Parts: sequence; structure tokens; C-alpha cells
Amino acid sequence: MTYSPEVRVRLETDAKEIIGRYPKARSALLPLLHLVQSEDGYVSDDGQEFCAELLGLSKAEVVGVSTFYTMYKRKPAGEYHVGVCINTLCAVMGGDQIWEELSEHTGIGHEEATSDGKVSLERIECNAACDFAPVMMVNWEFFDNQTPDSAKQLVDDLRAGKPVVPTRGPSRLCSFKETSRVLSGLPDELAGEGPSAVGPSLEGLRVAKANGWEAPK
Repeated sequence: MTYSPEVRVRLETDAKEIIGRYPKARSALLPLLHLVQSEDGYVSDDGQEFCAELLGLSKAEVVGVSTFYTMYKRKPAGEYHVGVCINTLCAVMGGDQIWEELSEHTGIGHEEATSDGKVSLERIECNAACDFAPVMMVNWEFFDNQTPDSAKQLVDDLRAGKPVVPTRGPSRLCSFKETSRVLSGLPDELAGEGPSAVGPSLEGLRVAKANGWEAPK
């Protein structure tokens, strides 16, 4: 099955804008993979062929890249893709327990989606937010200082369609497809919302100022 003419025109318009930002067309492969993922909810066979055609690449080259990076999904992700950090610090702080209870609660495992298509789960090695461990992400927005109970409640709220707001970041949680479109380089005007750093992330700066410390010049 190929893209309909209407979808094809829309994707080509966006793709040409993205490709135009690079000195060589093939350099736009990563953002174009996000673009087709924003259409299908994963990097489909049609999406790979679309990228190959527009960038003058073989399909094998596109597949090699799309299967290397974990942010490109090989099957449809849920509307809300939930990542649970199970790396060292988060694991020690309860990340492993969160994963086990959340997987049991939803009845799905790694890279699987609920039957209603609302939620999918992923074990993530690091969310780069150790100062808020244990951390989860929903469509790459942070949900800090989680517990098994708060994680299960979060997923229940997502499946029920209740409004959910990230701990840090924009005031609206985008869908997985919307997030993929943003990652392709087509902004949604939400990037400036919310604080860029809060709490523990600023503790070192506070201590340095209190002691009059300055970075070496």
C-alpha cells in the first residue's frame, strides 16, 4: 500500500522544506524518517521507500539507518509512548519496580502497545535526567520522581483521555505523531514553554553562587 495522492503531496511539501536546509540531500535522512513516522506512527515500508526516493538513496541504506536508532519504531507506537528509565540510578531508585508493575498493569511489554492503541511502553537506558530519578517520559516529555503508583495512574489517565501535563516543559502533551513531526524539524511553537531547568538541576549553580565560585578562565 502506498501513500494516497493527497498524503504524498503533503509529505513532499514538508520534505522539500527539510531537505532544503542541508548542503547534501542525503543529510536530511534522519529528519525525514521522523516525518514519515509522524504520518504512520512508525517507520513503515512506504515511509522508507519515500525517503529513499526523495534523497536518492537505496532502500537498504534507509533501512540500515532506521533500524539502528531506537527512536524510529518498526511497528505502530501508541498515541502516548511511555519510556521507563531502567539505567543504573533510576533502577536503584525504583525504576525496575516501576517497569515491572507498569508492564503487568498494562499487560504489555517492551515496544508493545495496548489494544486500544493509546499507550506503548519502552525500557529506556537513560533519560538524561538523573537528578529527578526515577524518571519516565511520555512522547519525550519528562515525568519526574515517579513511583509505581504514580506511573500506573499516569498511564490510566492517558488511556482515559484525561489531561496530563509534563513535570517540565510545555503545558500540553503532544501525541506521538505530533512529536515525531516536531523532531523532523517542523516546530509546534511549544518549545519555549515551561522552565528549562528547575530544582536539583540548579543546585550546583546555587552552591557556586553562595560560595562566590567562578569557572576558570
